Amino acid sequence: MPSLEVNIEYIEQQTIYGLWQKSNDKTISKDIKALSKQYHAVVSMPKGKVLPYFVLSRNYNEQSRDFELFIGSVNDKNSLESYVLPASEYAKITVKPKLGFLWGASIGEAKQYFYTKWLLTSSFEALNLEYEYHTERSTEKQPAIDIIFAIRRKAIN
Repeated sequence: MPSLEVNIEYIEQQTIYGLWQKSNDKTISKDIKALSKQYHAVVSMPKGKVLPYFVLSRNYNEQSRDFELFIGSVNDKNSLESYVLPASEYAKITVKPKLGFLWGASIGEAKQYFYTKWLLTSSFEALNLEYEYHTERSTEKQPAIDIIFAIRRKAIN
């Protein structure tokens, strides 16, 4: 696994608009593909033309491995559901796809590193919210996206 770097950044509050769906670790790939297709149909724009683009998950249940999945952007079109990303500190890992197109493996590695290595030795705890942040960089010849994790500083005992 390539070395991954976690950066802490303060991100301003942002309202995003899109579609929600229940998902699970076993069905996430299929769910992202289907919900993305549905989202692009609602906004009447082709895939890759909506930027920035968010793939968000929250409320992960470790027992059932279920969570809520959101696909959207900053554009409020056609009565999409809104979600407010609160102003706060967030952890960010920038990833590049394996072999130029395999995003899933790179994203999975970054999430695994964040939760099983970095978080354990940091002064932060996760808040059960994370998202892929796709910008113009994700469509370049050497694409990259940011994985953003909601965090808060651990309470000092």
